Amino acid sequence: MKNSYILKEFPPPEKLTGFLSAGSLPRYRLVNGHIHTPFSFSAFESVRSVFDAARSENISVLGINDFYVSDGFDDFYEGCLENRIFPLFNIEFIGLIKDFQAKGIRVNDPNNPGRIYFCGKGLDYPFHLESRLKSELESVKEKTQEQLRTMTVKLNLLIGKVRPELSVSFDEIRTRFAKGLVRERHLAKAIRVLAEENYNTPEEQIAFIEALYGGKKSKSGMNKPASIENEIRGNLLKAGGAAFVEEDEESFLSPQKIKAIIMNAGGIPCYPVLLDDTSGNFTEFENDFGKLAEELGRMETNLIELIPGRNDINILKKFTEYMYHAGFTITFGTEHNTPEMEPLTVRARGRRDLDGLLLETAWKGTCVIAAHQYLRARGETGFVSAEKPLTEQRTAFEKLGEKVIEYYLKGEL
Repeated sequence: MKNSYILKEFPPPEKLTGFLSAGSLPRYRLVNGHIHTPFSFSAFESVRSVFDAARSENISVLGINDFYVSDGFDDFYEGCLENRIFPLFNIEFIGLIKDFQAKGIRVNDPNNPGRIYFCGKGLDYPFHLESRLKSELESVKEKTQEQLRTMTVKLNLLIGKVRPELSVSFDEIRTRFAKGLVRERHLAKAIRVLAEENYNTPEEQIAFIEALYGGKKSKSGMNKPASIENEIRGNLLKAGGAAFVEEDEESFLSPQKIKAIIMNAGGIPCYPVLLDDTSGNFTEFENDFGKLAEELGRMETNLIELIPGRNDINILKKFTEYMYHAGFTITFGTEHNTPEMEPLTVRARGRRDLDGLLLETAWKGTCVIAAHQYLRARGETGFVSAEKPLTEQRTAFEKLGEKVIEYYLKGEL
Protein backbone atom coordinates (compact mmCIF):
# COMPACT_ATOMS: atom_id res chain seq x y z
CA MET A 1 0.00 0.00 0.00
CA LYS A 2 1.64 3.20 -1.19
CA ASN A 3 -0.80 5.63 0.41
CA SER A 4 -2.11 5.86 3.95
CA TYR A 5 -5.90 5.83 4.25
CA ILE A 6 -7.01 9.42 3.80
CA LEU A 7 -10.19 9.03 5.87
CA LYS A 8 -8.03 8.48 8.96
CA GLU A 9 -6.74 12.01 8.49
CA PHE A 10 -10.14 13.66 8.06
CA PRO A 11 -11.30 16.12 10.73
CA PRO A 12 -14.12 15.27 13.14
CA PRO A 13 -17.73 15.66 11.95
CA GLU A 14 -18.21 19.18 13.29
CA LYS A 15 -15.24 20.48 11.30
CA LEU A 16 -16.50 18.80 8.15
CA THR A 17 -19.70 20.79 8.65
CA GLY A 18 -17.78 24.03 9.11
CA PHE A 19 -15.85 23.52 5.90
CA LEU A 20 -19.04 23.05 3.92
CA SER A 21 -21.27 25.64 5.58
CA ALA A 22 -20.42 28.35 3.07
CA GLY A 23 -21.78 26.49 0.04
CA SER A 24 -24.92 24.54 -0.72
CA LEU A 25 -24.71 20.78 -1.15
CA PRO A 26 -25.94 19.19 -4.39
CA ARG A 27 -29.17 17.19 -4.38
CA TYR A 28 -27.17 14.21 -5.60
CA ARG A 29 -24.03 13.22 -7.46
CA LEU A 30 -23.55 10.46 -10.02
CA VAL A 31 -22.31 7.31 -8.32
CA ASN A 32 -21.65 3.68 -9.14
CA GLY A 33 -21.36 1.46 -6.09
CA HIS A 34 -20.61 -1.87 -7.77
CA ILE A 35 -17.96 -2.50 -10.41
CA HIS A 36 -15.82 -5.59 -10.88
CA THR A 37 -12.17 -5.25 -11.84
CA PRO A 38 -9.81 -7.66 -13.64
CA PHE A 39 -9.15 -9.26 -10.25
CA SER A 40 -12.45 -11.13 -10.71
CA PHE A 41 -13.12 -10.52 -14.43
CA SER A 42 -14.20 -7.19 -15.83
CA ALA A 43 -15.02 -5.42 -19.05
CA PHE A 44 -12.11 -3.15 -18.12
CA GLU A 45 -8.60 -4.31 -19.04
CA SER A 46 -7.09 -2.69 -15.93
CA VAL A 47 -8.16 -0.98 -12.74
CA ARG A 48 -6.69 2.28 -14.02
CA SER A 49 -8.81 2.23 -17.18
CA VAL A 50 -11.92 2.48 -15.01
CA PHE A 51 -11.02 6.04 -14.10
CA ASP A 52 -10.80 7.32 -17.66
CA ALA A 53 -14.44 6.35 -18.11
CA ALA A 54 -15.44 7.66 -14.68
CA ARG A 55 -13.96 11.10 -15.34
CA SER A 56 -15.58 11.38 -18.75
CA GLU A 57 -18.98 10.54 -17.24
CA ASN A 58 -18.60 12.77 -14.15
CA ILE A 59 -18.84 9.87 -11.71
CA SER A 60 -18.01 11.14 -8.21
CA VAL A 61 -18.06 7.86 -6.26
CA LEU A 62 -17.01 4.36 -7.31
CA GLY A 63 -17.26 1.07 -5.44
CA ILE A 64 -14.91 -1.81 -6.20
CA ASN A 65 -16.83 -5.07 -5.75
CA ASP A 66 -14.85 -8.16 -6.76
CA PHE A 67 -15.75 -11.77 -6.01
CA TYR A 68 -13.96 -13.15 -2.94
CA VAL A 69 -10.88 -10.91 -3.16
CA SER A 70 -9.61 -7.52 -2.03
CA ASP A 71 -6.53 -7.76 -4.24
CA GLY A 72 -7.57 -4.75 -6.31
CA PHE A 73 -8.06 -2.42 -3.35
CA ASP A 74 -4.63 -0.76 -3.50
CA ASP A 75 -4.72 0.02 -7.24
CA PHE A 76 -8.32 1.16 -6.91
CA TYR A 77 -7.58 3.43 -3.96
CA GLU A 78 -4.58 5.02 -5.68
CA GLY A 79 -6.67 5.63 -8.80
CA CYS A 80 -9.42 7.23 -6.73
CA LEU A 81 -6.93 9.57 -5.04
CA GLU A 82 -5.32 10.57 -8.33
CA ASN A 83 -8.69 11.27 -9.95
CA ARG A 84 -10.47 12.75 -6.91
CA ILE A 85 -13.16 10.06 -6.95
CA PHE A 86 -14.43 8.83 -3.59
CA PRO A 87 -13.66 5.11 -3.05
CA LEU A 88 -16.04 2.51 -1.61
CA PHE A 89 -14.42 -0.79 -0.62
CA ASN A 90 -16.72 -3.74 -1.24
CA ILE A 91 -16.60 -7.50 -1.82
CA GLU A 92 -18.99 -10.17 -3.16
CA PHE A 93 -19.64 -13.80 -2.29
CA ILE A 94 -21.75 -16.66 -3.59
CA GLY A 95 -23.42 -18.65 -0.84
CA LEU A 96 -25.93 -21.45 -0.47
CA ILE A 97 -29.09 -21.80 1.61
CA LYS A 98 -29.47 -25.59 1.63
CA ASP A 99 -33.07 -25.54 2.87
CA PHE A 100 -34.08 -23.31 -0.04
CA GLN A 101 -32.12 -25.51 -2.43
CA ALA A 102 -34.06 -28.57 -1.27
CA LYS A 103 -37.38 -26.73 -1.66
CA GLY A 104 -36.55 -25.28 -5.07
CA ILE A 105 -36.68 -21.68 -3.84
CA ARG A 106 -34.63 -19.29 -5.99
CA VAL A 107 -33.13 -16.31 -4.17
CA ASN A 108 -31.13 -13.94 -6.40
CA ASP A 109 -29.74 -16.49 -8.82
CA PRO A 110 -32.50 -17.14 -11.38
CA ASN A 111 -31.13 -20.54 -12.41
CA ASN A 112 -29.95 -22.18 -9.18
CA PRO A 113 -32.36 -22.64 -6.25
CA GLY A 114 -30.82 -21.84 -2.88
CA ARG A 115 -27.84 -20.03 -4.30
CA ILE A 116 -27.42 -16.50 -2.95
CA TYR A 117 -25.18 -13.64 -3.98
CA PHE A 118 -24.21 -11.47 -1.03
CA CYS A 119 -22.04 -8.37 -0.74
CA GLY A 120 -20.07 -6.59 1.94
CA LYS A 121 -20.07 -2.80 1.61
CA GLY A 122 -17.74 -0.22 3.11
CA LEU A 123 -15.01 -2.60 4.26
CA ASP A 124 -12.06 -1.31 6.25
CA TYR A 125 -9.02 -0.30 4.26
CA PRO A 126 -6.54 -1.87 4.16
CA PHE A 127 -8.44 -5.16 4.12
CA HIS A 128 -8.10 -7.35 7.20
CA LEU A 129 -9.61 -10.59 8.42
CA GLU A 130 -8.93 -12.74 11.46
CA SER A 131 -6.91 -15.86 10.66
CA ARG A 132 -9.72 -18.40 11.11
CA LEU A 133 -12.06 -16.61 8.71
CA LYS A 134 -9.22 -15.85 6.32
CA SER A 135 -8.42 -19.56 6.18
CA GLU A 136 -12.05 -20.43 5.42
CA LEU A 137 -12.20 -17.81 2.66
CA GLU A 138 -8.97 -19.10 1.12
CA SER A 139 -10.38 -22.64 1.18
CA VAL A 140 -13.48 -21.50 -0.73
CA LYS A 141 -11.37 -19.69 -3.32
CA GLU A 142 -9.23 -22.79 -3.80
CA LYS A 143 -12.35 -24.92 -4.34
CA THR A 144 -13.53 -22.56 -7.07
CA GLN A 145 -10.11 -22.74 -8.72
CA GLU A 146 -10.13 -26.55 -8.61
CA GLN A 147 -13.41 -26.46 -10.53
CA LEU A 148 -11.90 -24.15 -13.16
CA ARG A 149 -8.78 -26.33 -13.45
CA THR A 150 -10.99 -29.34 -14.18
CA MET A 151 -12.90 -27.31 -16.77
CA THR A 152 -9.58 -26.48 -18.42
CA VAL A 153 -8.72 -30.18 -18.63
CA LYS A 154 -12.09 -30.85 -20.29
CA LEU A 155 -11.56 -27.99 -22.72
CA ASN A 156 -8.21 -29.46 -23.73
CA LEU A 157 -9.85 -32.82 -24.43
CA LEU A 158 -12.21 -31.03 -26.83
CA ILE A 159 -9.39 -29.01 -28.40
CA GLY A 160 -7.27 -32.14 -28.83
CA LYS A 161 -9.95 -33.77 -30.97
CA VAL A 162 -9.83 -30.81 -33.36
CA ARG A 163 -6.17 -29.73 -33.24
CA PRO A 164 -4.03 -32.10 -31.12
CA GLU A 165 -1.09 -29.68 -31.02
CA LEU A 166 -3.17 -26.89 -29.43
CA SER A 167 -4.16 -26.47 -25.78
CA VAL A 168 -4.90 -23.91 -23.11
CA SER A 169 -3.02 -23.72 -19.81
CA PHE A 170 -4.77 -22.83 -16.57
CA ASP A 171 -1.64 -21.14 -15.22
CA GLU A 172 -1.21 -19.13 -18.42
CA ILE A 173 -4.86 -18.08 -18.31
CA ARG A 174 -4.36 -16.94 -14.73
CA THR A 175 -1.34 -14.79 -15.59
CA ARG A 176 -2.39 -13.56 -19.03
CA PHE A 177 -6.11 -12.93 -18.68
CA ALA A 178 -6.83 -12.92 -14.94
CA LYS A 179 -5.30 -11.26 -11.90
CA GLY A 180 -4.99 -14.34 -9.71
CA LEU A 181 -8.61 -15.53 -9.50
CA VAL A 182 -9.75 -17.37 -12.64
CA ARG A 183 -13.45 -17.28 -13.58
CA GLU A 184 -15.44 -19.03 -16.30
CA ARG A 185 -15.31 -15.90 -18.42
CA HIS A 186 -11.51 -16.04 -18.46
CA LEU A 187 -11.70 -19.55 -19.94
CA ALA A 188 -14.12 -18.37 -22.61
CA LYS A 189 -11.80 -15.49 -23.48
CA ALA A 190 -8.85 -17.89 -23.70
CA ILE A 191 -10.72 -20.05 -26.24
CA ARG A 192 -11.56 -17.01 -28.38
CA VAL A 193 -7.94 -15.86 -28.33
CA LEU A 194 -6.70 -19.39 -29.10
CA ALA A 195 -8.84 -19.39 -32.24
CA GLU A 196 -7.66 -15.92 -33.28
CA GLU A 197 -3.98 -16.71 -32.76
CA ASN A 198 -3.98 -20.01 -34.63
CA TYR A 199 -6.29 -19.39 -37.59
CA ASN A 200 -5.88 -16.67 -40.20
CA THR A 201 -9.44 -15.86 -41.19
CA PRO A 202 -12.63 -15.24 -39.19
CA GLU A 203 -14.24 -18.12 -41.09
CA GLU A 204 -11.53 -20.55 -39.98
CA GLN A 205 -11.69 -19.24 -36.42
CA ILE A 206 -15.45 -19.74 -36.21
CA ALA A 207 -15.13 -23.20 -37.76
CA PHE A 208 -12.68 -24.17 -34.99
CA ILE A 209 -15.04 -22.91 -32.29
CA GLU A 210 -18.00 -24.68 -33.90
CA ALA A 211 -15.97 -27.89 -33.90
CA LEU A 212 -15.54 -27.46 -30.12
CA TYR A 213 -19.33 -27.08 -29.94
CA GLY A 214 -19.61 -30.52 -31.56
CA GLY A 215 -20.73 -29.08 -34.88
CA LYS A 216 -23.33 -26.67 -33.50
CA LYS A 217 -23.43 -23.50 -35.58
CA SER A 218 -22.36 -20.23 -33.99
CA LYS A 219 -24.88 -17.42 -33.88
CA SER A 220 -22.16 -14.86 -33.28
CA GLY A 221 -19.02 -13.78 -35.11
CA MET A 222 -15.36 -13.12 -34.42
CA ASN A 223 -15.95 -9.41 -35.02
CA LYS A 224 -18.01 -9.40 -31.81
CA PRO A 225 -15.59 -10.57 -29.09
CA ALA A 226 -17.99 -10.10 -26.19
CA SER A 227 -20.76 -11.97 -27.99
CA ILE A 228 -18.59 -14.92 -28.99
CA GLU A 229 -17.16 -15.21 -25.46
CA ASN A 230 -20.66 -15.30 -24.01
CA GLU A 231 -21.59 -17.98 -26.55
CA ILE A 232 -18.51 -20.08 -25.75
CA ARG A 233 -19.32 -19.87 -22.05
CA GLY A 234 -22.95 -20.83 -22.62
CA ASN A 235 -22.23 -23.71 -25.01
CA LEU A 236 -19.21 -25.26 -23.30
CA LEU A 237 -18.93 -24.17 -19.67
CA LYS A 238 -22.48 -23.89 -18.34
CA ALA A 239 -24.69 -26.83 -17.34
CA GLY A 240 -25.09 -29.19 -20.30
CA GLY A 241 -21.86 -28.03 -21.93
CA ALA A 242 -19.08 -30.49 -22.75
CA ALA A 243 -16.62 -28.79 -20.37
CA PHE A 244 -19.10 -28.13 -17.56
CA VAL A 245 -18.02 -29.11 -14.05
CA GLU A 246 -20.47 -29.10 -11.16
CA GLU A 247 -19.47 -26.86 -8.27
CA ASP A 248 -18.38 -28.54 -5.07
CA GLU A 249 -20.87 -27.59 -2.35
CA GLU A 250 -17.88 -26.83 -0.14
CA SER A 251 -17.17 -23.87 -2.42
CA PHE A 252 -20.32 -22.18 -1.08
CA LEU A 253 -20.47 -20.53 2.32
CA SER A 254 -23.65 -20.15 4.33
CA PRO A 255 -25.13 -16.63 4.54
CA GLN A 256 -24.26 -16.63 8.24
CA LYS A 257 -20.60 -17.35 7.50
CA ILE A 258 -20.54 -14.72 4.74
CA LYS A 259 -21.97 -12.15 7.14
CA ALA A 260 -19.34 -13.06 9.73
CA ILE A 261 -16.56 -12.48 7.20
CA ILE A 262 -18.04 -9.16 6.07
CA MET A 263 -18.50 -7.82 9.59
CA ASN A 264 -15.07 -9.00 10.72
CA ALA A 265 -13.63 -7.07 7.76
CA GLY A 266 -15.49 -3.97 8.93
CA GLY A 267 -18.21 -3.99 6.29
CA ILE A 268 -21.99 -3.73 6.08
CA PRO A 269 -23.94 -6.85 4.98
CA CYS A 270 -25.75 -6.10 1.72
CA TYR A 271 -28.27 -8.13 -0.25
CA PRO A 272 -28.06 -7.65 -4.06
CA VAL A 273 -31.63 -7.66 -5.38
CA LEU A 274 -32.19 -9.39 -8.72
CA LEU A 275 -35.74 -8.02 -9.19
CA ASP A 276 -37.54 -8.57 -12.53
CA ASP A 277 -36.27 -10.38 -15.61
CA THR A 278 -37.07 -9.39 -19.20
CA SER A 279 -40.39 -11.26 -18.99
CA GLY A 280 -41.40 -9.51 -15.77
CA ASN A 281 -40.79 -12.58 -13.60
CA PHE A 282 -39.28 -12.64 -10.11
CA THR A 283 -37.64 -15.35 -8.04
CA GLU A 284 -39.67 -16.98 -5.28
CA PHE A 285 -37.63 -15.12 -2.64
CA GLU A 286 -38.23 -11.69 -4.18
CA ASN A 287 -41.72 -11.83 -5.69
CA ASP A 288 -43.44 -10.27 -2.67
CA PHE A 289 -41.80 -7.01 -1.58
CA GLY A 290 -43.27 -7.13 1.91
CA LYS A 291 -42.11 -10.69 2.55
CA LEU A 292 -38.69 -9.85 1.12
CA ALA A 293 -38.38 -6.97 3.58
CA GLU A 294 -39.31 -9.34 6.42
CA GLU A 295 -36.81 -11.98 5.29
CA LEU A 296 -34.03 -9.41 5.06
CA GLY A 297 -34.99 -8.19 8.52
CA ARG A 298 -34.60 -11.70 9.88
CA MET A 299 -31.17 -11.75 8.24
CA GLU A 300 -30.41 -8.39 9.90
CA THR A 301 -29.58 -6.94 6.51
CA ASN A 302 -30.82 -3.37 6.07
CA LEU A 303 -28.70 -2.47 3.05
CA ILE A 304 -29.73 -3.62 -0.43
CA GLU A 305 -28.29 -3.09 -3.86
CA LEU A 306 -29.70 -3.05 -7.36
CA ILE A 307 -28.13 -3.33 -10.80
CA PRO A 308 -30.77 -1.22 -12.60
CA GLY A 309 -29.50 -2.11 -16.07
CA ARG A 310 -31.30 -5.45 -15.80
CA ASN A 311 -34.61 -4.03 -14.54
CA ASP A 312 -37.70 -2.37 -15.99
CA ILE A 313 -37.63 1.26 -14.92
CA ASN A 314 -41.21 1.30 -13.63
CA ILE A 315 -40.69 -1.81 -11.51
CA LEU A 316 -37.39 -0.34 -10.32
CA LYS A 317 -39.15 2.85 -9.21
CA LYS A 318 -41.94 0.97 -7.43
CA PHE A 319 -39.54 -1.35 -5.63
CA THR A 320 -37.06 1.36 -4.66
CA GLU A 321 -39.80 3.59 -3.26
CA TYR A 322 -41.31 0.69 -1.29
CA MET A 323 -38.04 -0.46 0.23
CA TYR A 324 -36.78 3.02 1.07
CA HIS A 325 -40.01 3.80 2.90
CA ALA A 326 -39.62 0.46 4.70
CA GLY A 327 -36.35 1.84 6.10
CA PHE A 328 -33.82 0.16 3.82
CA THR A 329 -30.69 1.82 2.53
CA ILE A 330 -30.32 1.37 -1.24
CA THR A 331 -27.34 1.57 -3.55
CA PHE A 332 -26.96 1.10 -7.32
CA GLY A 333 -24.21 -0.23 -9.58
CA THR A 334 -23.45 -1.67 -13.01
CA GLU A 335 -21.23 -4.70 -12.18
CA HIS A 336 -19.21 -4.61 -15.44
CA ASN A 337 -18.42 -8.32 -14.93
CA THR A 338 -19.18 -9.39 -18.50
CA PRO A 339 -17.13 -8.81 -21.68
CA GLU A 340 -19.44 -6.02 -22.89
CA MET A 341 -18.14 -2.51 -22.27
CA GLU A 342 -21.04 -0.34 -21.12
CA PRO A 343 -21.07 3.17 -19.61
CA LEU A 344 -20.41 3.54 -15.89
CA THR A 345 -23.45 5.78 -15.59
CA VAL A 346 -26.22 3.72 -14.00
CA ARG A 347 -29.31 3.31 -16.18
CA ALA A 348 -32.31 1.00 -16.24
CA ARG A 349 -32.96 -1.74 -18.79
CA GLY A 350 -32.93 -0.48 -22.35
CA ARG A 351 -30.55 2.30 -21.27
CA ARG A 352 -33.42 4.26 -19.74
CA ASP A 353 -32.18 7.23 -17.74
CA LEU A 354 -32.94 7.23 -14.02
CA ASP A 355 -35.09 10.08 -12.73
CA GLY A 356 -34.05 12.49 -10.00
CA LEU A 357 -35.70 10.50 -7.20
CA LEU A 358 -33.89 7.29 -8.13
CA LEU A 359 -30.57 9.12 -8.42
CA GLU A 360 -31.16 10.80 -5.07
CA THR A 361 -31.99 7.47 -3.41
CA ALA A 362 -28.80 5.89 -4.74
CA TRP A 363 -26.81 8.95 -3.64
CA LYS A 364 -28.20 8.67 -0.11
CA GLY A 365 -27.25 5.00 0.04
CA THR A 366 -23.75 5.85 -1.13
CA CYS A 367 -23.50 8.50 1.57
CA VAL A 368 -24.42 5.94 4.22
CA ILE A 369 -21.55 3.69 3.14
CA ALA A 370 -19.15 6.65 3.01
CA ALA A 371 -20.12 7.66 6.55
CA HIS A 372 -19.60 4.08 7.70
CA GLN A 373 -16.09 4.00 6.21
CA TYR A 374 -15.29 7.39 7.77
CA LEU A 375 -16.43 6.39 11.25
CA ARG A 376 -14.66 3.03 11.07
CA ALA A 377 -11.46 4.81 10.02
CA ARG A 378 -11.80 6.95 13.16
CA GLY A 379 -12.16 3.83 15.32
CA GLU A 380 -15.86 4.47 15.92
CA THR A 381 -18.97 2.34 15.39
CA GLY A 382 -20.23 2.26 11.82
CA PHE A 383 -23.63 1.44 10.36
CA VAL A 384 -25.48 -1.18 12.40
CA SER A 385 -27.97 -3.55 10.75
CA ALA A 386 -30.86 -4.78 12.86
CA GLU A 387 -33.99 -6.88 12.49
CA LYS A 388 -35.90 -3.66 11.84
CA PRO A 389 -34.12 -0.90 9.89
CA LEU A 390 -33.10 2.04 12.07
CA THR A 391 -34.37 5.02 10.08
CA GLU A 392 -32.89 7.63 12.43
CA GLN A 393 -29.47 6.02 12.00
CA ARG A 394 -29.94 6.02 8.23
CA THR A 395 -30.80 9.73 8.18
CA ALA A 396 -27.79 10.61 10.31
CA PHE A 397 -25.46 8.56 8.11
CA GLU A 398 -26.90 10.07 4.93
CA LYS A 399 -26.12 13.56 6.21
CA LEU A 400 -22.68 12.70 7.56
CA GLY A 401 -21.66 10.74 4.47
CA GLU A 402 -22.65 13.61 2.22
CA LYS A 403 -20.26 15.87 4.11
CA VAL A 404 -17.50 13.25 4.06
CA ILE A 405 -17.74 12.88 0.29
CA GLU A 406 -17.93 16.64 -0.31
CA TYR A 407 -14.89 17.20 1.90
CA TYR A 408 -13.01 14.57 -0.08
CA LEU A 409 -14.01 16.10 -3.41
CA LYS A 410 -13.38 19.72 -2.47
CA GLY A 411 -11.01 19.68 0.49
CA GLU A 412 -7.24 19.78 0.74
CA LEU A 413 -6.14 16.15 0.44
